[in-house]
Amino acid sequence: MKRNLQSLVLTSTLAVVALSGLPACAPLLVGGAVMTGVVATDRRTTGSQVEDEGIEIKVASAVRQELGDSVHLNVTSYNKRVLMSGEVRTQALKQRAEKLAQSQENVGEVINDLAVTLPSSLAQRSKDTIITGQVKAAFLDAKDLQVNTLKVVTERGIVYLMGRVTPREAKRATDVARTIGGVTKVVRVFEEISEAELQRLSRATQSQ
Repeated sequence: MKRNLQSLVLTSTLAVVALSGLPACAPLLVGGAVMTGVVATDRRTTGSQVEDEGIEIKVASAVRQELGDSVHLNVTSYNKRVLMSGEVRTQALKQRAEKLAQSQENVGEVINDLAVTLPSSLAQRSKDTIITGQVKAAFLDAKDLQVNTLKVVTERGIVYLMGRVTPREAKRATDVARTIGGVTKVVRVFEEISEAELQRLSRATQSQ
């Protein structure tokens, strides 16, 4: 069963890698790599999920329009918290990208983790996509984690984790991600909730 789950995730991941080589792909990505939300198990409300998708599109569009190819940016929004990861050529452009993100409607907080460096290579981005798939496969194998409540984004071997989780889940997800080959660092961008809140959310999901 474990191998079947990993094979399924890695097959999907490799398909994304193949598509990333098409000319139509832009240097800005919305929502990170292989990030597909499942409403039924997501700990945000349906309205919040839709709102986050809109935020990702608006931020990416604003940055693309003004900064173009001078930045390679991943935009991931979770409960109005916007994570900006990727590479930008100068500190001034990094600051400008953050201001553009902050100016968009419904954005609550911006976590700007853009690296001031040359854009990553296609080979590196392909490796990052595979790492993302492997992390999600490992979460599937873990019996005490709900994979669809966690968002995973990888840049240059750095894994970013987002979601509404308890301190116990945050530690467990971090420990699991660190076991994956090629991961150089794990950055937690979690919104922590209590065990009581988790039980309430679980009961609400079961009653739907």
